[in-house]
Amino acid sequence: MPSMSNSPLVKDTQSKQSEEATIGNILADKIAIFGGSWKFLISFAIFMAVWLIANSLIFWWNPADPYPFIFLNLILSCLSSVQAPIIMMSQNRKEAKDRIRSQQDYEINLKAELEIRKLHEKIDQLQLHQLEKMKKIEDIQLELLLSLRSTVD
Repeated sequence: MPSMSNSPLVKDTQSKQSEEATIGNILADKIAIFGGSWKFLISFAIFMAVWLIANSLIFWWNPADPYPFIFLNLILSCLSSVQAPIIMMSQNRKEAKDRIRSQQDYEINLKAELEIRKLHEKIDQLQLHQLEKMKKIEDIQLELLLSLRSTVD
């Protein structure tokens, strides 16, 4: 029987995902990566600090956004309402990639298990063949011993 190693075990899922990716998907991934980085957190903290300081201390006589910071609240609400679906889109794409990888792992494990079974069958056949040979040799030795015994008697 031919070995299963003739068929490819690993498929290039990365290039398949890259070919199927739309500009929106790629953009969602990049935004999600940036949104979850230290660079974003630090720049966001700096933006918040500058906004609060500018509207509380520097422009105290005529602030663009006075104390309850309603405009800042609007900006933060808009940011979160846009950022949440983008992160969810990116997570859905990653989940699809994980599903493909999981299926690929299953196929590889299945092929490996089938190959191991075939190896076990081959070893069992070799053992049977070896036992048959040993039985024949044993029969020949027994005949020789019996003939030697009859000649000695």
